[in-house]
Amino acid sequence: MRIYLAGPEVFLEHPLAIGEAKRALCADHGLTGVYPLDNQLDLAGLSPRDQGRAIYRANLALIRSCDVMIANITPFRGPSADVGTAFEMGAMAALGRPVLAYSNSAQSFARRVEAHFSGRVHRRADGMLADSQGLAIEEFDMVDNLMLHGALEEGELFLHAAAPGMEFTDLTAFEDCVRVAARMVGR
Repeated sequence: MRIYLAGPEVFLEHPLAIGEAKRALCADHGLTGVYPLDNQLDLAGLSPRDQGRAIYRANLALIRSCDVMIANITPFRGPSADVGTAFEMGAMAALGRPVLAYSNSAQSFARRVEAHFSGRVHRRADGMLADSQGLAIEEFDMVDNLMLHGALEEGELFLHAAAPGMEFTDLTAFEDCVRVAARMVGR
């Protein structure tokens, strides 16, 4: 079984090392981990926009080649998951394939948004929690946007409170996802 390993780890200082660690955990459970940086692309001579398009097409091809996705939805550059990972989850869900996810932050989405705005939130007249611009903040007792949870209909979500500074390298919850994927092989 091929597992697409979605997440913002590709932006880490040493992205290949975390990709290798994830692939090794998959292999320990009889699975093949497929990391976005597995693509060997020749981007020389391409404009930055064309480089981005080439990476997009190559990653979609990798996603289509996989049976299951494990997505890291740990908050990235703000209170929510990496937007690229969110897109990849939607793509996999649209293919009708299972998505498993984990977050190394166990705090609810609403609480993280509230913290992001330094507590400057309020209740609107309609009872909705809102940010400083009056925009509603989801309060569905979910770890991120409801659409990401919707993509998990066939899968599961694991939460782990990683130590500060380890949010993108702690693989505890990732390995929980790998165990579930390994059990899927026996279905």
